Amino acid sequence: MIVNVALSFQGFEPAMAALVVVLGIVALGAASIKTVSQYERGLVESWGAYSKTVDPGLQFIVPVMQHMFRVNMREQVIDVPPQEIITEDNVVVNVDAVVYYQIMDPRRAIYEIEDFELAIVKLAQTTLRNVVGEMTLDTCLTSREKINNDLRQVLDEATDKWGTKVNRIEVQRIDPPADIQVAMHKQKTAEQERRQARLQATGRKEAAEQDKESTILRAEGQAQSILEVAKAEAEAIKLVSEAANQYFKENAQINKKLDIIRDTFTQNTKIIVPSNSDVLNILGLEGGTVLPVATKGDKK
Repeated sequence: MIVNVALSFQGFEPAMAALVVVLGIVALGAASIKTVSQYERGLVESWGAYSKTVDPGLQFIVPVMQHMFRVNMREQVIDVPPQEIITEDNVVVNVDAVVYYQIMDPRRAIYEIEDFELAIVKLAQTTLRNVVGEMTLDTCLTSREKINNDLRQVLDEATDKWGTKVNRIEVQRIDPPADIQVAMHKQKTAEQERRQARLQATGRKEAAEQDKESTILRAEGQAQSILEVAKAEAEAIKLVSEAANQYFKENAQINKKLDIIRDTFTQNTKIIVPSNSDVLNILGLEGGTVLPVATKGDKK
């Protein structure tokens, strides 16, 4: 019985050894197969030393001897924590920002700096203090674009040796102290009220000017109308006068003479007029005594 058990163990040991060898080979084969995503690059080290950079896809390395790091090549965002900064006019403001960066050279990004993101955050905070510290509060609040551009330029130059590019920086908040915020709010409200008052005054002035122009236009229209009426009346009088001179001048002269005769001889009972005159009827003497008077042309 004991001999049979010993023989069984002697047959099991080679099988176990073969199984271990097979499993080891499978494990080494699996460890040698690496995949690199489309947005990544792979850094291969041999015995701890940089060997090569591999592109996306299926890659093979030598297990134990080689090791591969994957580096994200996409644009990434880092939050710059809020910090208190003293402006040029001695006002303490709370400023934070975000940095958008992208790794351009994975080898330098891994081997030239130990903690790249921490380095960017510290550099951004230092640059923010330098840029904002040279500005007044009003300038800081109205010059965010300038702050962003200055920060991006400084960071991009500083991180170039790390194989990265800072695409842009956005200052999210510039918060002055609470008491200054209240004062600024009051100032803004007062400015809005003054601006509204100026707009109202301008509106009233423009309305008054429009009314004035309208009144002037109405007056000019009335004056033009009166002038036209006067011209029309003068033209009518002129036409009447011309007609009277043309058609009634002779009769007017006769009437004038008759008026003189009537006034002169109104007390006389005898009036001497030519026998062929028509003034008898006009004088109302058609029933009176008319004596003929001889003239030089009459025969005796």
